[in-house]
Amino acid sequence: MGIIQKQGIKSSIFIMIGFVIGAVNLLVLFPLFFSKNDQGLIRAMIDIGATLSVFCTLGTLPVVYKFFPFYNHYLGPKKNELPFLTLIINLIGFGLLLWIGWENKDFIIRKLGKSPSLATYFNYVYPYTFFLLIFYWLEAFAWGLQKGVFTNFLRETAIRILTTVLILAFGLKWLNLDHFILLFSGIYIIPTLLLIYNLSKSHEWSFRSFKISSVTKRLKWKMLNFALFVFAGQFFNLLARTNDTFMIVGLRGLSDAGIFAIATYVAAIMEIPQRSLTSISIPVLAKSWKDKDFANIKHVYHKSVSNLLAIGLLLFGLIWLNIENLVAFLNWISHKESGGYDALVPLIFIMGLAKLIDLATGVNGQIIGTSNYWRFDFFTNLFYIVLSIPLNYYLISHYQLIGLAYSNLAALILYNSVRFLFLYKKFKLQPYTLQHGLFLLLSIGCMFLVYKIPSVSNFALNIAIKSSIYGMGFYGLLIWINPAPELKVLIQDFLKNKLLRFLRR
Repeated sequence: MGIIQKQGIKSSIFIMIGFVIGAVNLLVLFPLFFSKNDQGLIRAMIDIGATLSVFCTLGTLPVVYKFFPFYNHYLGPKKNELPFLTLIINLIGFGLLLWIGWENKDFIIRKLGKSPSLATYFNYVYPYTFFLLIFYWLEAFAWGLQKGVFTNFLRETAIRILTTVLILAFGLKWLNLDHFILLFSGIYIIPTLLLIYNLSKSHEWSFRSFKISSVTKRLKWKMLNFALFVFAGQFFNLLARTNDTFMIVGLRGLSDAGIFAIATYVAAIMEIPQRSLTSISIPVLAKSWKDKDFANIKHVYHKSVSNLLAIGLLLFGLIWLNIENLVAFLNWISHKESGGYDALVPLIFIMGLAKLIDLATGVNGQIIGTSNYWRFDFFTNLFYIVLSIPLNYYLISHYQLIGLAYSNLAALILYNSVRFLFLYKKFKLQPYTLQHGLFLLLSIGCMFLVYKIPSVSNFALNIAIKSSIYGMGFYGLLIWINPAPELKVLIQDFLKNKLLRFLRR
């Protein structure tokens, strides 16, 4: 896959490191030092901030993704006014948010009645939102310049390292909860400054032009139309993915939100390859549509499905086989609240299955979003939010957290089915082969056989045994069926070269 494969591997490494650090934070340090209520508070702050920051962009991010290379090509970095224009719009969006928040503060506090801690600290959401907004704005330009590797490092790794520092400071009693929340609200300041420095040093991005160019005058209505549709679609998609937290906080309280945060994070481990591939594939797909290189689009779609499905099955198997061991560890380490994490077993399984289905559809959303049919992206995301919100509300009310997991599974199946059918009907794109089906069935069979292996009393040893056996079985199937040649070559290269050299030392 050329540049996608090369940068995707680098991004995946940084994202994997970030997830490992995040796992230590969420599965060890947070349960050790914070109550489930406080964990839910921090999770709610993150999800609310992410949702509000996207709202504040007012559609500028998709405009940057699609039009920034065009601006740079015709105007050059020094005469490109897109950075200035989009920043002004983002600041207007944030100002609008502050006004809405001030006018409705009593309503917000009332709706948070079951989460008094969040009501107390809600004002800290605004600085968190602002700094995340600026980071998103800069990240969009970095992606346009194919600097996705560095931005993924900042977003996935650097942020989690800074979080670790704050948690340890809290655990050592250097900070109380008030100080922790205050510093956490500004956690994106350092990554933002580093990204500004990186962009400025590249000489391909400049903030010097404040004059409206002929390009903007010619494309303004096209950009506005594009921004409104794609922004609405992206915002609906994000809202569909974060309204879980909002509903749990409102209906169940912060303690359940803390449990759900852990389940979400563990299932999100499966997103590692998808998140790296997405950031790298967007500019490549955009260029392919511009050049009418349909063969490359088809190639990217097929390879994304092959690699993401294979990696997804590996990660899902490792998660499923070790869920009970994870819960045993959390119940052991949480001295503040002994036990209480048993609900994670079915939650993680169902949410992991939902992630696997999402991975198996590849970069379908990115293909649609970068094509001339990007309006369809808006309607699919609208469909997602219209479906998920009432479904979430009903199932949480009647079946508590497990109902929310089933809601996510159902919504993602329908959402991705609509996108798959659109790409097939409109472009005759169909990325699946018999190899994919055979590999899927045999991998599930391998998981089941390993699951039936009797467990040992030591959960760490149990994790090592079952993970090793499944890993070897998965590798055997990967070599035999060969559903993802690039992944097979990558693993073989690692085993034959890097691992052997390490063992010989």
